Parts: sequence; structure tokens; C-alpha cells
Amino acid sequence: MFKKAIIGLGGNVGDRKSLLESAINQCKTLGNLILESSIYETAAWGGVAEGSFLNQVILLETDLNSEDLLKELQAIENSLGRERAIHWGDRTMDIDILFFADELIQTATLTIPHPAIASRKFVLIPLAEILPDFIHPVLEKSSLQLLEECKDKSEVWEFYSL
Repeated sequence: MFKKAIIGLGGNVGDRKSLLESAINQCKTLGNLILESSIYETAAWGGVAEGSFLNQVILLETDLNSEDLLKELQAIENSLGRERAIHWGDRTMDIDILFFADELIQTATLTIPHPAIASRKFVLIPLAEILPDFIHPVLEKSSLQLLEECKDKSEVWEFYSL
């Protein structure tokens, strides 16, 4: 049975656009790519990383469960040179499951919906682009409403339109 997963991708090290393209291509092996946002650039978030990030959101239909999807996405990160040395540090690729079907998950390795969605414009802008009316299952607000209410002041600009 296929389930819809909304996934956020981003990185700030190396050939950022090529790394995003490679990550998307590898995600396609995990299911059917339904929607893909434009690519957005934003200054590093969290006060640790230095270079600006490219970010993107996709909607993937997959027959994997959430834990198996997480493992596969982490394998993609690793294949693209991801190192987890410093929390919120520079990275080639970061892939997060933002939402998974209508599931609410809280385990030692996975929290869905991703707990920081509402506070990050670099996630909300591409999310609102492809799924403006999607309702956050906990906050009960649309992607567009969350973006309008977001207090994040970082600049996010379109880097590449699809």
C-alpha cells in the first residue's frame, strides 16, 4: 500500500544543485515522485553552519513504512558525503521526513510531523509552493497559514524554478 511522504532536502557544501538533483534521483528509487518544489537558497540557519543552503521539498508516494524510509533517506545522505560531526553544521545533504501519510510518530529516531516545520521559512516556502492547502495534522493550519504566521526572519529566495 502506497503512502505519501513529504520530504525536505537541503545542503550547503559542494555543488549544492547537483547534490540536490542526485538526492532527488535517488529518492525516485524509493517510490513515485509526485511533486517537486523549486529550489530555494537561504542563509545558514541555527548559527553553526557558514555557507548558504539550497533547499527543496518533494512529495513522494512510497510503499515503505516510515522507519524504513528514514533508513533509506539516511543512506542517500551518506552516499552524498553527509557527515554528522556538528549539530546544525555544514553538510552536503540533509533529508528530513516532514510528514508521512496522516501518521503521528514519536520514537527515539523519528518524530513526524517534523517538530520544527512551523518555525522554518526555508521549509515552509517550498512546502507552500507545492502544497499550499495541506493541513498540518497537529497544528491544524495550512502550509500557507503557517508561512504567513512564521516568525523566522531569514531571507529565502528562489534559486531555480522547475
